Amino acid sequence: MAAVAAAAPASYASLQDRPAERGTAYVETRLFFGTAKPDGGPAVTDRQFMGFVDREVTPGFPEGLTVQQGRGQWRDRNGVIERERSYVLVLLYPQEQAAARDALIEEIRTDYRTAYGQEAVGRADDALTVDF
Repeated sequence: MAAVAAAAPASYASLQDRPAERGTAYVETRLFFGTAKPDGGPAVTDRQFMGFVDREVTPGFPEGLTVQQGRGQWRDRNGVIERERSYVLVLLYPQEQAAARDALIEEIRTDYRTAYGQEAVGRADDALTVDF
């Protein structure tokens, strides 16, 4: 127990002592994709979703992205709580590219809603400092 307590201050101190200039201003955008179709048709499959990512997302974000699978829920336009398999797409891009990337992201959202009959694709943006 004493070894853990003794090591903790050194780890915390290393975070405080890092140079303030490390990293670059980035934006993180997370997009939330549902898979259930409002018309009751078959849900979007993994293959369909990854094909969508390859066609519609990768060309605009060739530097990289992250896809996470999940289970989500939201209240649809009829007031019904929908529970479904979902995907979270995480995009990181330099702050100075935010305006140009915004148009690409909105196109991705529109294309998914259209292709898979979705009511919405959620979006969350956050400013970060990133170092690779």
